[in-house]
Amino acid sequence: MTGFRDATGAMNFTGAATVARTGMNGHTMSDASLDSAVTAPGEAGLGDYFALLKPRVMSLVVFTALVGLLAAPVPVHPFVAFVAILCIAVGAGASGALNMWWDADIDAVMRRTAKRPIPAGKVAAAEALGLGLALSGFAVVLLFLATNWLAAGLLAFTIFFYAVVYSMWLKRATPQNIVIGGAAGAFPPMIGWAVATGGVSVESALMFALIFMWTPPHFWALALFVRTDYGDAGVPMLTETHGRRVTRNHVLGYTLPLVPVALGLGFTSIGGPVYLAVSVVLNIRFLLGAWAVWRRDETQAEADGYASEKRLFRLSLSYLFLHFGALLAEAVLRFYGLSVMPW
Repeated sequence: MTGFRDATGAMNFTGAATVARTGMNGHTMSDASLDSAVTAPGEAGLGDYFALLKPRVMSLVVFTALVGLLAAPVPVHPFVAFVAILCIAVGAGASGALNMWWDADIDAVMRRTAKRPIPAGKVAAAEALGLGLALSGFAVVLLFLATNWLAAGLLAFTIFFYAVVYSMWLKRATPQNIVIGGAAGAFPPMIGWAVATGGVSVESALMFALIFMWTPPHFWALALFVRTDYGDAGVPMLTETHGRRVTRNHVLGYTLPLVPVALGLGFTSIGGPVYLAVSVVLNIRFLLGAWAVWRRDETQAEADGYASEKRLFRLSLSYLFLHFGALLAEAVLRFYGLSVMPW
């Protein structure tokens, strides 16, 4: 999930600099590296604070959470649903702010992230930490008051998982970071389902699994044709630690279980012929794309400018949206009594 930031100066976070210098697994930042990573803050605008929310990631979080809520068999009052989705979005933003606070040192090193608000000197690291903590508490407490303890507990765990387990520990410790960290992005539809039903079911678990299994081939397809500077930042990425041949194996290896998970969702109470038709087409294309990426070597890929890798990545961008869009379509059909689901 992604993150918000707190602009309130009333909260004192002098201990944040000390915490930021020492991480889990012995990760440390010297005073000099911290000072170079996070310069003295300049004049921050509203857009700088909004950027801490990682809005592009948040949009997917909100959409999948909304589908999970609407696909559930228990109707939810529109106002309660609005508050719930707002809390999930705020929680997503909070975890992103905490991630940017912790990763300020490596963000300053990498070209892709050097212009983020903290390394750019627009926002102080302590402000990001304060906002992340404040919005985390706000989102979890409000969701508990508006819905139920399970939904609030799942949201709290998601924020903790992304900010602590992934950002502070796994991201710099293992090349499987994107796999395990992907769980944080897979919880939103499960939270939406819990808002409506107060529980967890096969349907919500499969929605979780769909996002979880989609994340590795999506990310690694991109990593195969985009040269990153994660290595310079000390972040172990599979393409750099194990090589591109192993990465291609992993793309296909995660695609194989992704297909039955996606198709299996169509045979649950929230699936149906519309979803199955969309899923069959998408998964045939995705499997063929992963196979094409797997069977190539670097010489072949470089010869055509990584055409197969780019094609799979572009497909992965629409893959998740179309699956959840089909679930939403099935929910609308059921609402109007037009569902023709035979099971």
